[in-house]
Amino acid sequence: MANKMDQTTKATSRDGREDRSAAKAIRRADAIAKLLDNRFKVPGTKIRFGYDAIIGLIPGVGDALSAGVSAYVVIEAIRQRIGIWPVTKMIFNIVIDFLVGLVPGIDLIFDVAFKANVRNAKILTDTLKKQRSD
Repeated sequence: MANKMDQTTKATSRDGREDRSAAKAIRRADAIAKLLDNRFKVPGTKIRFGYDAIIGLIPGVGDALSAGVSAYVVIEAIRQRIGIWPVTKMIFNIVIDFLVGLVPGIDLIFDVAFKANVRNAKILTDTLKKQRSD
């Protein structure tokens, strides 16, 4: 027989999906965002950057590789059925990050400032929380 804790963690949303899967999707998206956009800190500043900026330094391949990893959060969003508009915004963020990353000279600065993965994790989190509260 399941204890009370098990019963509360398996609460389902309106459409029957387990809320735990949403929480796991948020954790995975946050972990990817941290690795790609905020993993390292420039000492003595508030500037943070991640592997996206480092990988983007590899000509030609780096930005494509980063975009591929970034797409995982979009896949999580699709699995969670968050809707077409939030998914479209997430794809737009990745495309902008990719295209600007192709421009030598501003690619690194843009990666550090724009943080497409943090934006996408926030879109996923905000949308799931809003859906769960409706």
